[in-house]
Amino acid sequence: MSVSISYPAGIVVIVAAFGVLYQKFSSSSRKNSIPLPPGPPARWFWSNALPAANIAYALGDLVREYGPIVSLRQGSQVIVVIGSVEAATDIMEKEGASLVDRPRSIAAGEMLSNGMRILMARSGDRFRRLRKAVHTHLQPKMAEAYQDMQHENAMVFVMDMLNDPKNHQKHAQRYAASVILRVTYGKSVPTANTDPEVVRIHRVMEHFQVVMRPGAYLVDRVPLLRYWPGYRKQLDEWHHEELDLYRHQLRRVESEMDQNKAGPSFTKTLLENADEYQLSTDEMAYLAGSLFGAGSDTAGHTINLSPRGYSFVIQTAVAIAVAMMAAACYPAAQAKVHEELDMVIGSDRAPTFKDSSSLPQLHAFLLETLRWRPVIRIGFPHRASKDIFWQGYCIPEGAIVYGCQWAISRDPIVFPDPEKFDPQRWLDSEGRLKDNIKFIAYGFGRRVCPGLHLANHSLYISLALLLWSFRIAQRPDAPINTHAFLDAVIARAAPFEIDVIPRIEVAKLKELMTDRCID
Repeated sequence: MSVSISYPAGIVVIVAAFGVLYQKFSSSSRKNSIPLPPGPPARWFWSNALPAANIAYALGDLVREYGPIVSLRQGSQVIVVIGSVEAATDIMEKEGASLVDRPRSIAAGEMLSNGMRILMARSGDRFRRLRKAVHTHLQPKMAEAYQDMQHENAMVFVMDMLNDPKNHQKHAQRYAASVILRVTYGKSVPTANTDPEVVRIHRVMEHFQVVMRPGAYLVDRVPLLRYWPGYRKQLDEWHHEELDLYRHQLRRVESEMDQNKAGPSFTKTLLENADEYQLSTDEMAYLAGSLFGAGSDTAGHTINLSPRGYSFVIQTAVAIAVAMMAAACYPAAQAKVHEELDMVIGSDRAPTFKDSSSLPQLHAFLLETLRWRPVIRIGFPHRASKDIFWQGYCIPEGAIVYGCQWAISRDPIVFPDPEKFDPQRWLDSEGRLKDNIKFIAYGFGRRVCPGLHLANHSLYISLALLLWSFRIAQRPDAPINTHAFLDAVIARAAPFEIDVIPRIEVAKLKELMTDRCID
C-alpha cells in the first residue's frame, strides 16, 4: 500500500517540524531564564556569523560595543567570543573542564586530518592518549634537556643575521624549524627554505591554515556535502599529502633506530613506548607531524606571570619577527633592554639560560611584544559541554567559544592605553615582573599547549642573543607598517626592512657565536 502526501499537507508537515525545533530551543531558553551575552542580530543558517575579513579587528569592535563577552548566532548555533582578561580567566580557565571539547570540524578535523590532529581532537579517549604521549616528552624537566641545542641554534641565528640581515624573517624561520626538527625527529637543517621536508611541512601547514579559517568550507554547516561528487577532492589530496609526509618521517626515525643511529627525539620516544601510549602508527605519525607544525608554523599558549617568571608557547619565527619589528619601531624600549644586558652580561660573554631570572626588562619586552601584536588573534574554537554562567549571562551547552586574543590583549582595564607599546606595564616599581597579571596569549585550560616550556626557552634565548648582539633600527627610506599582517589563523607580519647594527666588535662577535655552533 502506498501513502501519498498532498502539497498542502507537506507544507503543514514542514511547518510542524520547524515548530517542534522552535519549541525545543525556546523551551531550553525558558528553562535557563538567563539571557545569552549581548551581541548583534542573529544570522540565517547560510550566512556566516563571524566576519569574513579582518576577523580579529571586527571581533574587537564587537567587544567594545557589547561588552567583555559577546554572543553571535547562526541559525540555532550560538557562538560566544571572550574579550577581556577577567572573562577569559573566569570562563576559559576556571571553567576549563567544561571547555575541553572542540566543536565538530568536518573540513579540518575529519576530512583533512581524519581525526588524528591533536589540536582538533574532540574530547575523549583518543585525545587523552595523544595528550598523554606529548605531555610525557615535553614536561619541564624534559624541555630543559634541549637548552644546549637551542642555545647553539640561536647562535647560528645571530650569525645569519650578521651575514645576511636583509633576510631576517627567513633566518627566524630557519632557527624555529631547526630546533623543532631536532626535538621532533632528531634532525637539524642548515636552511629552512631549502630542506625538502621543511618545505613540505610548511606547505601542509599552509593548507591547514586555509581549512581552519572560520566559514572557509560550507561542509561544516552542511555535512552531507562531504558525499557530494567531487566536493572533497582537494581536501582528500591535502590529507594524503600530509599523511604521506608524516609517515615518511616516522619511517626514517624507525630505520635509524634499527641501525642504532637515532638520536634522542619525540618520535623515537613514541616508537619505543608505542604499547604504553596505545597509539596506531598513523596516530604517532600525525602526533609527531603536529608537534613540528606547532613549533615552527603554528602557535602559542598561556603566558602566566609569577615571581619565578613566565611561560608560553608561541609560533617562534613569527614572534621573533614581531619582536624585531617592535625593537625597530620603539628604540627607547629597546634601549632599556640593551642597558640591562650591558649591566648583567657585559661584552665579554654572551647571554645564557642562567641569566634569565636577571633580565626582567627583556622578559617585559617579550610580553609586551606578544600583547601588542598577538600571533594567534582569535584562537581555536572550544565547545561548551554544559551551561556556563558568568555575571548574569549563560553560555549554553553546545555553544562554540572563542578566546579572542586580540580583544583580550586590548582590555583597557588590565592594559591602560592598549595601543601604546609599553613594556614597563609588566614591571612593578622596583623593576621586577609583576605577579598579579595573567595574560593569555593562546590556549586555555586543559587545551593549553603541552610544549609551552620548550617554546619559552626558544624564544628567550633567541631574543636575548639577538638584542645583546645588535641594535635593530627602522630604515628612514622604508618605514614599517605595523598593521601589515596576514589575515589568517597565524598573523604573520608582511615583509619589512630593518637595519641590523652590531653592538659587539664584529670579530669578537663571530668568535663568541662560533665557539659552539652546530656541526
